[in-house]
Amino acid sequence: MPPHRSLLERSTPLPGCPGVRAIEVVRDAWRRAALDLAAAGGRLLSLWADAEPPRVHAAIQCDAALLVLRMALPDAATPYPGIADIYPAAQRMQRAAADMTGIRSTDADTRPWLRHAAWPADHVPLGSATAPASGPQAEADAYAFVRVTGDGVHEIPVGPVHAGIIEPGHFRFSVVGEKVLKLEERLGYTHKGIEQRFTQMAAQDGYRLAARVSGDSAVAFSWAYCQALEGLCSRELPPRAAWLRALALEAERIANHLGDLGALGNDAGFAFGLAQFSRLKESWLRAQQTALGQRYLLDYIVPGGVARDPAPDALAALVECARDTVRVAARIRTIYDEHEGVRDRFVAAGAVAPELAKQLGLVGFAGRASGQEQDLRIDMPFFPYSELQVNRSLRTDGDVAARVAVRFDELAESVRLVEAIAARMPSGDHACEVGAPAAGSAIGLIEGWRGPVMIALTVGANGAIQRCHPHDPSWQNWPLLEHAIIGNIVPDFPLINKSFNLSYSGHDL
Repeated sequence: MPPHRSLLERSTPLPGCPGVRAIEVVRDAWRRAALDLAAAGGRLLSLWADAEPPRVHAAIQCDAALLVLRMALPDAATPYPGIADIYPAAQRMQRAAADMTGIRSTDADTRPWLRHAAWPADHVPLGSATAPASGPQAEADAYAFVRVTGDGVHEIPVGPVHAGIIEPGHFRFSVVGEKVLKLEERLGYTHKGIEQRFTQMAAQDGYRLAARVSGDSAVAFSWAYCQALEGLCSRELPPRAAWLRALALEAERIANHLGDLGALGNDAGFAFGLAQFSRLKESWLRAQQTALGQRYLLDYIVPGGVARDPAPDALAALVECARDTVRVAARIRTIYDEHEGVRDRFVAAGAVAPELAKQLGLVGFAGRASGQEQDLRIDMPFFPYSELQVNRSLRTDGDVAARVAVRFDELAESVRLVEAIAARMPSGDHACEVGAPAAGSAIGLIEGWRGPVMIALTVGANGAIQRCHPHDPSWQNWPLLEHAIIGNIVPDFPLINKSFNLSYSGHDL
């Protein structure tokens, strides 16, 4: 029997998303299990740690299942075996876990990722009930960037404060002329304290905070949270509630692709695209507000179902708006494809080869533009996606043009799904009481518009949240942006960056 199959057979199901399992491993088996799963094509979805009691977790997707490796530690001061050489995406997750819990890996990169001297180096945000002492904090850590030297090489530091309303992030470009030789990122400047705030809440209330981890993925995060909570409550949703959640998830996907397709046209110097897609997005948000009660669905998903059941005429109007949207988007796609200036900016810009995408774990629509097939709606279909037969869009060029093509494809597919969901919408209740959750741990897992969104929830006997770890797919994809810009010119960075459109907020926990 292959070693990874043995791991899966010895694991036990976790409440929440179907297909999620967990296995306890000892220290000597931690890396061996990670290697066995990697050899079978497994991909790291998330890594996080608990401070009390000290424990580390790694969620790895393999064979249409998500296997969570759990390893108890003797104490928080004992480093655990790092796995960044097996799964490169683990590096920043391990650094973030060290900042938040004090639990470190044995890997060499020990630079802080989230702290930025916002709290004393000996303070553990997720391991202490008290706030750090007030007063002046230590000076910012000396953060070692990789220096590129040679004739004509210079550095362009950008951020962390940016023009506009985006959240802070620091980008250091090493360039010769306008050609980028290297980019190094540093994120996590806002310090929202989301993971700590969860531990101050009752489990029944956490869905609202989950929706605000990354506002553009509110449906995905709140559904993942409620999926985990409902698993602990042993409560099955009314069928209509599940179909309405899928409707909201595809509506969120449509809104984000509409906004980004317009911004991409604008970044290519084609303001017509921005104007047209802005108009389409505004029409879509208005129809969404009429049908679902909110322009942005921050509080639409609630424990036990959804907050509002759309009236039949409002649902029909939403479907008609979706049809109009995809018809106009198809015409704009033809213009993008045939416009020489747009094509010149899109084609070959910010390319990520499939081999690199696989090695570093690129996920979501960006991964599918680089030949990576993963889509939870197809690979681990949760209800009602198990009834919907989602079509997958793939490209292999991995450049801006490929990511734009996949976005257009997924926009059209989401419109098709909205039509199918509305046509098959069952009657019945749109919500139910879920009751009190049992003490324990559960995993929620949803394919958001950007990629897989996960919530790892642990609830105590009193119904309070002991630990809640939200994971945004940007953790996997931000490092790929550093590779995508190499060899491109500095003015193309906004275009390449927007083609991924990664979340700052989802990093800043």
